[in-house]
Amino acid sequence: MRITLIKSLTERSRGNTMKKLEIKDLHVEVDGTEIIKGITLTFHPGKVHVLMGPNGSGKSTLANALMGHPKYKITKGQIILDGKDITKEKANIRAKEGLFLSFQYPTEITGVTMANFLRTAVNTKREKKYSIVEFHTLLKEKMKELQMDSSFSKRYVNEGFSGGEKKRAEILQLTLLEPKYAILDEPDSGVDRDAIEILSEGIERVRKNKEMAIIIITHYKRILEYLQPDEVSILYKGKIIAQGNYELAKQIEKEGFEGVINK
Repeated sequence: MRITLIKSLTERSRGNTMKKLEIKDLHVEVDGTEIIKGITLTFHPGKVHVLMGPNGSGKSTLANALMGHPKYKITKGQIILDGKDITKEKANIRAKEGLFLSFQYPTEITGVTMANFLRTAVNTKREKKYSIVEFHTLLKEKMKELQMDSSFSKRYVNEGFSGGEKKRAEILQLTLLEPKYAILDEPDSGVDRDAIEILSEGIERVRKNKEMAIIIITHYKRILEYLQPDEVSILYKGKIIAQGNYELAKQIEKEGFEGVINK
């Protein structure tokens, strides 16, 4: 009995240590030019990790490479998700394994309503599919949390949406899909402070409920006032040049990136 208990606890502990998203010496090319030049990072469940850096530093390239965009060619290194090597997997497989990317510039999809799009996406991850009525109830609840008008569900995906509306639609997807690791590419760009607060509350709610790892790409500290990061990494010219906690983000806000770059 005691041996069985010890074995069970050991296996559980081993399983917990494997739950993380690891990037190991990652190199990424775009159209033959190396953009990411050997990045090693680890993202942990339930934590907020922020990637900062000036324009052209490789932040969005890293996000797209993690998600498996075919334009971004991994030439060296590994991506390990909960102990499984997904470096060569396609984007849909990575999504099923628990990766999610919210886009900086979401695409418009004419003719497809938000409700149909989201129900299809959510049902692909479930054994027991939501009926139209069941999903409508869930969608209405999640939209209310993000202070979205009920008419959004009938609108075509991102068509005619303002910048703030597109960002809310992305976070709505996040709250419904409940991934293990969420990469949010500049969720605070093009939105006012009130919207940032609402979006942050939605992100924080799902992070706590699902022990989700949140990876935020941003230039600014505004959203970090609401989602205080556990870790901050600074990218410059495709490499990590500094790492720290929230204090590092506040230093960047006050002094700019030059102080870190010129060290």
